[in-house]
Amino acid sequence: MVNLPSGICIDSLIDDLKALSWEACDILLYYSQILRDPYNKSNIIKNNDDPVTLADLKVNELIIKRINEKYKEINWFILSEENVKSDNNNCEINTDWYWILDPLDGTKDFIQGTDNYAMHLALNYKEKPYLGIVLIPGKDELWVANGKKVWCEKRNGTKIEPNLSRDKVLNEMILVTSKNHRNEILKNLVKKIDVHKVVEMGSIGCKIGSLLRGESDLYICLSLPKKSSPKDWDFAAPEAILRAAGGEIT
Repeated sequence: MVNLPSGICIDSLIDDLKALSWEACDILLYYSQILRDPYNKSNIIKNNDDPVTLADLKVNELIIKRINEKYKEINWFILSEENVKSDNNNCEINTDWYWILDPLDGTKDFIQGTDNYAMHLALNYKEKPYLGIVLIPGKDELWVANGKKVWCEKRNGTKIEPNLSRDKVLNEMILVTSKNHRNEILKNLVKKIDVHKVVEMGSIGCKIGSLLRGESDLYICLSLPKKSSPKDWDFAAPEAILRAAGGEIT
């Protein structure tokens, strides 16, 4: 059994994470509405090559501020995608416990105006996800893994239990895969495994959410050297919620 740092109560910590997640939700929904007007895009998007928006930056600032305010005595390290982009030295970790944050996973989908974007926040212990939060604003869903179990909450407090599909063979399965990182290698692989149906969407958090709802059965992601490779902040929180539901990432 893993013990949290001294003085940390798991129930209080989860309550704090839920509160700051819904704050982040408000920010993401606010900027998603602004982006629906094409004339506002240039004011919101800060980098077109590797897209970063004001929403990424504002949520990043909020989450780090809230964690540091609430847990001053812990001095937790926070590995954030946005901070690493500005300073590569920010990914040097020398502690057992640390947070991994992706303030906006699926930025391209966010900019395109789809609901397939999410916020990921995980608490890692010895380089493995322990707690996980995946917020999907477009679906009013907050997936929470507390180290033992996982559940989904709506903003009104309604809870949804995971419905992970089991006992299917490949040709009965629905495969979910990336919308914005397609390539011939993945296309050929999908043909070979011969699944029942392929669904494309953005955000790893949204894809794992579809597995937990029972809407899909399998997710394949390719890591292509010097082209496309998922990072810790892409997978940490989704892995935490999937594993807690009995799924597996390999």
